[in-house]
Amino acid sequence: MRLPITPANTLLRGLRDQLRQHHAGGRLIVAVDALPSTPTVGFADAFAAVIAEDGSDVFRASADGFLIPRGRRRTIEREPAWVDEETFRRVLVDPFRNGAHTSAATGFQLQAWDEQRDQSTEARWVTAGDDAVLLVDGPFLNTPSLRGIWHFSVWLEIADRVLAMRPGRSMDAPHTRVELSYLREEPVQRASALVDITDPQHPVQVFRDSC
Repeated sequence: MRLPITPANTLLRGLRDQLRQHHAGGRLIVAVDALPSTPTVGFADAFAAVIAEDGSDVFRASADGFLIPRGRRRTIEREPAWVDEETFRRVLVDPFRNGAHTSAATGFQLQAWDEQRDQSTEARWVTAGDDAVLLVDGPFLNTPSLRGIWHFSVWLEIADRVLAMRPGRSMDAPHTRVELSYLREEPVQRASALVDITDPQHPVQVFRDSC
């Protein structure tokens, strides 16, 4: 179904075209990454809907669905390490990616953790055809251990958050410290596209030569 023409949808169609320039088909995994203080869910949902306009099967997952239990989670002061990467790969990434290369349908799980209840979710397995897109949103998706997963990734930023991270600003908040730690891993440089969502209704793609 064709979505209305809006500034946001126009930008998202441009991102979809960039993805398709390099990957016309097959099973693709896309990340919508950001700092923890930047919302990603709404943008990722809208991007998934635009990708689906061409008839593609699109599946949505969030990093929040694969978190480490609170009791075992590393303190956020140390490093960006919230995702249970072993589970994330085992029940979602690997079966989604490998299912296209097998004759039998391979199931994958879009969520394994309920953050509100701080407990595992009931396993619900879904399958996909040979041509499908898995879109994952959340912070810390371009850490060195995860960045090789993505066929395409979008970095979201908000102008006020960018200003707050400049030298001379207060860096006492735990989230600020972990955000600085993440930025040192160069997630922005690793992203396929950068988008300023200061005004969610009028997102703007930021090109590297203007950063």
